[in-house]
Amino acid sequence: MSRRALSRRTLALAWSTINGRRGGFVAAFVAVLFGSAVITACGILLESSERSGVLTERYQAADVIVGAPQALPVNDDVDPRYAERATLPAERVDEVARVPGVRRAIADVDVPVSLVTDGGDVLAGPGGTRMLGHGWQSTALGAFTLNAGQPPAGPDEVVLDSALAERAGVTVGSSVRLAVGTNTATYRVTGIVRLPGGDLVRQSALFFTDDRARELTGQPDRIDAIGVLAAPGVSPDELSDAIEAAVAGTVGYTGRERSEAEFLDLGSTRSFLSELSLAFGGSMVVVIMIVVASTLALTVRQRLRELALLRAIGATPKQVLAMIAAETTVVATFGAVLGVLPGIGLSFLFREAFVLVGAVPADFHLSISPLPLLAATALCLIGARLGGRLAARRVARLRPMDALGEATVEPRRLGWLRLTSGFLLIPAGLAAGFVLPWRLAGDGAAEIAAFSAFLLLFAVGLLGPWLLRAAVFVLGPWLNRRSGVGGFLATANARANSRRLAAATTPLIMGITLAAGQLFSATTAQSAAQDQAADSLRATYVVTSTSAGVSPDVADLLRAVPGVSAVTPVVRTRVLATFGESDGPQIRAYAAQGVSGDRLTETMDLAVLDGDITKLRGDTVALSRIAAGTLGARLGDAVDLHLGDGTPIRPTVVAVYERGLGVGDVTLPHDLVLDHTTDRLDLALLVTAVQGADTGTLAAAMRSAVARMPTVRVDSRESFVAAQSDATAGESAVGLILNAVLLGYLAIAVVNTLVMATAARFREYALLQLVGATRRQVFAMMRGETRIIVAAAVLLGTLAAVPSLIGTSIALTRTLTPTVPPLAYLAIVAVSALLGWTAVLTSARIAMRPRLSTRSAYASEATAPGSRTGGGWV
Repeated sequence: MSRRALSRRTLALAWSTINGRRGGFVAAFVAVLFGSAVITACGILLESSERSGVLTERYQAADVIVGAPQALPVNDDVDPRYAERATLPAERVDEVARVPGVRRAIADVDVPVSLVTDGGDVLAGPGGTRMLGHGWQSTALGAFTLNAGQPPAGPDEVVLDSALAERAGVTVGSSVRLAVGTNTATYRVTGIVRLPGGDLVRQSALFFTDDRARELTGQPDRIDAIGVLAAPGVSPDELSDAIEAAVAGTVGYTGRERSEAEFLDLGSTRSFLSELSLAFGGSMVVVIMIVVASTLALTVRQRLRELALLRAIGATPKQVLAMIAAETTVVATFGAVLGVLPGIGLSFLFREAFVLVGAVPADFHLSISPLPLLAATALCLIGARLGGRLAARRVARLRPMDALGEATVEPRRLGWLRLTSGFLLIPAGLAAGFVLPWRLAGDGAAEIAAFSAFLLLFAVGLLGPWLLRAAVFVLGPWLNRRSGVGGFLATANARANSRRLAAATTPLIMGITLAAGQLFSATTAQSAAQDQAADSLRATYVVTSTSAGVSPDVADLLRAVPGVSAVTPVVRTRVLATFGESDGPQIRAYAAQGVSGDRLTETMDLAVLDGDITKLRGDTVALSRIAAGTLGARLGDAVDLHLGDGTPIRPTVVAVYERGLGVGDVTLPHDLVLDHTTDRLDLALLVTAVQGADTGTLAAAMRSAVARMPTVRVDSRESFVAAQSDATAGESAVGLILNAVLLGYLAIAVVNTLVMATAARFREYALLQLVGATRRQVFAMMRGETRIIVAAAVLLGTLAAVPSLIGTSIALTRTLTPTVPPLAYLAIVAVSALLGWTAVLTSARIAMRPRLSTRSAYASEATAPGSRTGGGWV
C-alpha cells in the first residue's frame, strides 16, 4: 500500500473518530482556536512594527529626508532605539547638496515652543500635541503656502500655521508670547501659512528666520534633519542610496518612511511593538503548547479502553501514534485557521488599549497581510502535533491488557523518570527563587527569580498525580467533613483518580501561579520604585514647568534667592549600555538622570553603597547596584554607554547606589546629559532651604523670582513624587493588558479541561445512580470534588509562585517581603473558585440530564469504542 493511500486512510479514520467523539476533541479545538487568535494578534503587531506608520505632514513635499542613525545596530536582533533625537553637523547640508541628483538641500531644526495666552495659560497643539518652531526655509519641505502676510525677516518675527493662528485668535500684525523652555519673549506675527490638503494633525508649526531658529535650539552648529528635493527624473530611492554612500553617518528616508524622521515617537512605537510582540508571542507559544498538551493528554486518557482494543486487534504503536497525530492535525488545522479571524479583531483591541494608555500614538495604523496569519497557523499546528505526540507516546507503548487495566483503575505509581525529573525540579526552583537572587548580581537575579515559577510549574505538571493525592489526603477529609455520603464519595473518588484530577487541575494551577507571579512582581517593583523615589528626595521644593521643560539658566536664578541652600537641576533620559565581550556584546537600556554632583547630597539621597557621589563631574558615572551588577562594573572601572542621542562615552564609575528603581539606574553629570537630549531642557529643579529658614517665605520669594516665567511652577516634594508615579503608569498598564490576555487564555483552558473531564464521566454518574445513589448525593460528590480541586489548585499555585516573588523582592530591594495587595490575591482566589465551581457543576448537571430509565442503556453503551457518551459528548 502506498504512503499516500495510507495517509488518506489515516486521515479518514481520524475524521471518523473525531466525528464519533466530538466532546473529546472540542477542548483541544478551543485551546488551539484561542491560541491561534493570540499568536495572530502578536504577528500582526510585529508586522505593523515594520510596515505601518503615520502620514508625513511637514515633509510631504520632500523627496528624501536625511537624518542621523536613530538606532544602535545589533547583529541578529532588534536594533535598540535612541531615546533622544540624533542630530547632524550643520556642514552636512553642503555635503548632501553636492551629491548628483540633489536639486536642493534644506536644513531643518525642531524647537519646542509654548504659546502663552494673555491669562498665563499654555496653549497646546491639536489634541494636546507639541508646538515646534522651525526655520523659514523648511516650509518648502511641506509646500506650505503663505495665505497672508510675509516671511519673518527679524529675530522677533514669526509665522504661524493657519490652525494654530485660529486657535490662538491671532492675525497678521498681532503679537504673541512664546516660551522656549521657561524663557518667554514677545514676537510679531508677520504671516500665516497653510499646508496643502488640510491642517497639521500631529503638531503645530511656527516659523522663525533660519538664524533665529538655530539660535533657539541652543546648538546652532547642529541640525535635526536635511530635506532633499530631487532633480527632475531622479528616483527618490536611488538618490537616498547615493546620499548614504556619499555622506558618512547619514540615513535616508523616502515615501512613508519620511514620517519616521519627522516624528521621533514613531520609531519608538515600532521598537516597542516589535519587542513586545516577539517576547509576548514567544511566551504565549510555550503556554499554548503546555495547555494543548495537557488537554490532549486528558483526551487520550479518556480513550484508553478504545486504544487498548485497537492494540488487541493488531494495531502497532506506530499506527496508534499516526492515528492520534492525524486526529490532532485535523483538529488543530480547523482551530488554527478559524482562530485567525478573532486574532485580527484582537490585534485591533490591542492597538486601542495601547493607545488608551499612551503606549502607541492614536494615528498609528495596523498592517495586515497573509504572513502573520500563515505563521500563526503553522505555529499552532507544530505546537499541537508536539503536544499530541507527548500525550500519546506512553499510551501507544502500553500492552493491550495494561491499557485495559488502566482504563478501569488508574496505576498507583508514576514512572521513575517522571518522578525523578519532578523531584529534581523542586530544589532547582527553590534555589532559583531563594538562593540565586542573593548570589547573582544585576538584572539576572530578577530574571532567574521569575524563571523559578516555571521550574516549579513543570514540577507540578510532572508530579501532579502524586501532589494531588497528597492534597486529597490532607484537604479531603477537612473540606468534606460535613458533606455526608457525597463528601465521602468525593474524597474516595479523588484519591482513586488522581491522574484525571491532575490533568484537569493543571491549567488552574498554572493560571494561579502566573497570575500571582506576574501581578505581584509588578506591584513589588512599582512599590519599590515609589518608595525609593520618595526616600531619595530631600529637597524642600521642586520647580517644574507646564511647557516642555525648565530652561537651564533658571537654576542660577534660584540660587540667588535668599534662604536657598542648594539647587540641583535634574534632566532625565535613557542610555544604552554595552557589555559582555566574551560571548558577544550585549546591550541594555537604562533610565538615566543628569545631576550636578556639587551639593547633591542636600537635595537627593541615592543611598550610596560604595564610592563618593560628590565626584560626579566630567567623564564619570554613578551606577545603581543592579546596573553595576549587570555590567560587571566596580569603582574605578570604565563602562561603555551611548547617551540618549547615540553619542558613545566611556565614563569611570565613581559611586554605586541602591535607589536605582526610584531615580534611574545610571546617574551622569548634568551638562553631559543635557547637551545630548532632544529639547535640552531640565525636567525639574530640586531646591533645599537653609536650615531654619521659613518655608512659606522661601516659597513666596521663589515665586517672585520666576514671576516673569509664566510656565514655571513651584511645587512641593510630594506633588513631584506623585507626578513621577503617574508618569510610569503607562508601562504598568501595558503589563496589565498583556497579563489580562494571558490569564484570559488560561481561564478558557481551565473551563475547557474541567468541562471535558467532568462531562466524560457520564458512565460513572449512571453507574452511581444504578447502585442507589440519588441525584442529590451525586451532586454533593461533585461539589466535594470541586472544593478539593479549587483548594488544591490555590495551594499548589500559590506555593509555586511564592519563591519567584520572594526572589524578585530580594533582587530588587534586598528584602524578603514582596508587595502582595490582599484584595488582589483574594480576587485571584475568587476567580479561580468561580471558574472551577461553574465549569464542574454546570457540566455535571448537563451530563445527568437523561432519565434513570435510560441510564442502564447508556452505561453499557459507554463501554463501546467510538460511542459519543464514552467520549464525553452529551
